[in-house]
Amino acid sequence: MKGVLFDFSGTLFRIESAEDWLRAVVAACGHAMAEAELAGCAARLEAAGAQPGGANPRRLPARLETLWRERDLSGEQHRAAYTALAREAGLPSPALAEALYDRHRDPAAWRPYPDAESTLKELRGRDVPVAVVSNIGWDLRPVFRHHGLDPLVDAYLLSYEYGVQKPDRRFFRAACDALGLHPTEVLMVGDHPAADGGAEALGCAVHFVDPLPVDRRPDALTAVLGLL
Repeated sequence: MKGVLFDFSGTLFRIESAEDWLRAVVAACGHAMAEAELAGCAARLEAAGAQPGGANPRRLPARLETLWRERDLSGEQHRAAYTALAREAGLPSPALAEALYDRHRDPAAWRPYPDAESTLKELRGRDVPVAVVSNIGWDLRPVFRHHGLDPLVDAYLLSYEYGVQKPDRRFFRAACDALGLHPTEVLMVGDHPAADGGAEALGCAVHFVDPLPVDRRPDALTAVLGLL
């Protein structure tokens, strides 16, 4: 393997908990909520799948099925899908839906996994080029800059910028081309077998990690180094 493609959410970074997400927005908006009320609302948001980077909806309203399926093809669709799901959770104020969406784009809402930096640095030391390939509706580059990881990434392939999303092989082809490598020379690392596994159809090797909370997955990425 001469190059590595990494997924973003659940692979290199993890979003804050639903409670912390809601708590940050409530504090910023000056909306008072008792802890019990906040915990209940956070649980409803999580069940609704309203937090980008969090859990998928447990039950998706039929009217949102197409929007959900195509949410990562544009910034407008991404925002529309997740704010609609947030409103499904019975927020105490409808205005919180937009504020919650804006919060998840804040670099402070994301934490790199413990071995993300060391793994990326080791790859850089070995002159192995890296691309981040993400189904997403906004620019995640500021997250990498905020956490000091941007200099360790050679290219970003973001679905909303390309109008195509994983597992479409065209997306992985674009990523391999960005690294100047043939797919058979590239390893795809991700947490979603259906989406990230699409790279295998192009000829890439694929390695999956478990999208556990940051404190429960200390060294899953380090194993990638042994595959090169």
